Amino acid sequence: MKLNRIMLFLLCFCAFINPKTLNAENIEDVKVAIIIDDFGGNVKGVNEFFGAKIPITVAIMPFLEQSKEQAELAHSLGYEVMIHLPLQPKKGKISWLGPNPITKDLPLEEVRKRVIQAIENVPHAKGMNNHMGSLIVEDEAIMRVILETAKEYNLYFIDSGTAPKSVIPKVAEQLGVPWAMRDIFLDDTHSSSGHVFKQMNKLVKVAEQKGQAIGIGHVGIKGEETVKGVKDAVQNFHNKKVKIVPTSHLLKTEVEKKPDQFWQ
Repeated sequence: MKLNRIMLFLLCFCAFINPKTLNAENIEDVKVAIIIDDFGGNVKGVNEFFGAKIPITVAIMPFLEQSKEQAELAHSLGYEVMIHLPLQPKKGKISWLGPNPITKDLPLEEVRKRVIQAIENVPHAKGMNNHMGSLIVEDEAIMRVILETAKEYNLYFIDSGTAPKSVIPKVAEQLGVPWAMRDIFLDDTHSSSGHVFKQMNKLVKVAEQKGQAIGIGHVGIKGEETVKGVKDAVQNFHNKKVKIVPTSHLLKTEVEKKPDQFWQ
């Protein structure tokens, strides 16, 4: 009798730790966030993304002609909004950054002032990510001011992954600012919808390995190609039971998570 009980216990224990069983359970928890940058201007792809009914996170450049309008519209349609904060890169023209960018030559008080102005210019924002910024994200003094201001306004920060020596993870952890890092860029200036489709499938693979992943794409010149590639790939997400969620659901530090309006 004791032997039978021992055998039964061992069988139950083996079933419990069976990797296949664990994978079947964990696959339901695989999540991705899709951030689409460069909203705020009168560019291609804006209306297509808003009409696609895919729960992207809308990253809006501040101080553009339609920044406030598109932030209000995105929020009214149920999309999470974030600020696409323009930061100086190591190479390239400052003019590429648009109005009121964060540059290396600014006094720290002016940096704080411009971040606050950006927050006020993009209503309903839950977080920020960097537009370009390979120079600034490696500058600890400037990033500390940016992240302190983000914390003051209860915003998360996503490192767009434009520089290998970014101090964002380090400083965000020190300050207790919710943060995460971009895993995959979905497009570039030469992307076709087919390329975006392939990058979306790479995003799925990263998410399956890590449990979650963040992809970044862009509206604008290639906006129509990007939205088509994203839409074409969504069915594969459903098939693999990978859920698209707002970016605020995938942070290193917990923040308030509201129910997903798209997938209920």
